[in-house]
Amino acid sequence: MMKKIFFRAIPLLIAIILLCGSVAAVSVLQKKDDITASVNSETDNLTVSQVSNKRKDNTQVKAEEEEMLAVWVPYMSIDMSGTDRSESAYRKKIDGIMKNIHDIGANTVIFQVRPFCDALYKSELFPTSHIISGKQGEEINYDPLQTAIEIAHKYKLSLHAWINPLRIKSKEVPNPLADSNPYMIWKNDDIKENDNYTFSSGDGIYLNPAYSEVRKLIIDGAREIAENYDIDGLQIDDYFYPENGGNFDKAEYDAYTKESGKVHLSLEEWRQENINMLITGMYSAVHEKNGCVFGISPQCNTDNDIKMGADVFKWCSYFGYADYICPQLYISESHPTLPYKTAAEKWRKMTTEKNIKLYFGLALYKIGTDADNGTWLLKDDNIVSQMKLGREIGADGFMLYSYDSLLDENAAKEVDAIAGQ
Repeated sequence: MMKKIFFRAIPLLIAIILLCGSVAAVSVLQKKDDITASVNSETDNLTVSQVSNKRKDNTQVKAEEEEMLAVWVPYMSIDMSGTDRSESAYRKKIDGIMKNIHDIGANTVIFQVRPFCDALYKSELFPTSHIISGKQGEEINYDPLQTAIEIAHKYKLSLHAWINPLRIKSKEVPNPLADSNPYMIWKNDDIKENDNYTFSSGDGIYLNPAYSEVRKLIIDGAREIAENYDIDGLQIDDYFYPENGGNFDKAEYDAYTKESGKVHLSLEEWRQENINMLITGMYSAVHEKNGCVFGISPQCNTDNDIKMGADVFKWCSYFGYADYICPQLYISESHPTLPYKTAAEKWRKMTTEKNIKLYFGLALYKIGTDADNGTWLLKDDNIVSQMKLGREIGADGFMLYSYDSLLDENAAKEVDAIAGQ
């Protein structure tokens, strides 16, 4: 069984070379201090275009002057609970969302389409999301993503489809899982080997990226969206391996170390390379469609990212991983341990690959709260101030989390300030 685990140094090197073209590949045995050193070079401000430009090919993009201003629309904001779940009710909800985003002066919406190994679109790989139908896998007579794209474009908004790559279930959500969910298919068939394609950790169930078959499923899912929909981009969020670590993949790692011999990656590095293979595959799949970009929105704290298998230093400094990086800088300017400016400058310095846009994710949801030791209450222009500082540091734009906060009375003054820029 373990021979199916795709992780050997030579095949990985070949895969990276094929995906990244003539750009020099990074050895899977390269240590993190080597990678860190490479990101300390002077930042090159030449970057790829904003999402609304069409690619000349898969590597060159025309520059665009408009600054990115996006709003994340998570699955909770799209939930059709409390409605008759009809197409007309959905259209009304989405039209209101897109109008409100347009009205603050934003130009892009980050629209969640796969929160739980499911689909808010027509898919041959994943079951319909319970967010739309009420029960995972239940058929609906319209296409949620296509409708969202049409309405977004009506309001002159670009749309990026947002997916969570690994999560299948969190606590009791969704309940039940559809028989057509990959997890249920693998558990209910007679092939014992593929029971290991998923794992449980804490209160969650996840896809296991140690297996090439699992990575292929996720990559094919990205390709399916890019091929079938007029999206402007595809984004994955900050959920990779579970933060709490654990021994959920001990058998896979032991098999890898046995095959590789004395020279092998640590568990942390091995997990990172599993994710790296997934990322480069998704990047390549999305780039099969002209005019579509691929982005990643990792956590702000790079130590946490590394522990979760998110090799952010490599993603920011080498071609072939992403067209844009949007760290979630959900911290105040007066944060007691990691102030906004400190984090923003670190990410700017890290992002040395000239073809990567750097956006900053801002915490609209913290406005009017006592988060970060009450430091969000010290001023009433947090977001506009962070945007101004971000421009000085060299950000290419901003993304706001999340849509529902646009409607929060506590954030009304700051939202008006954003709209008034």
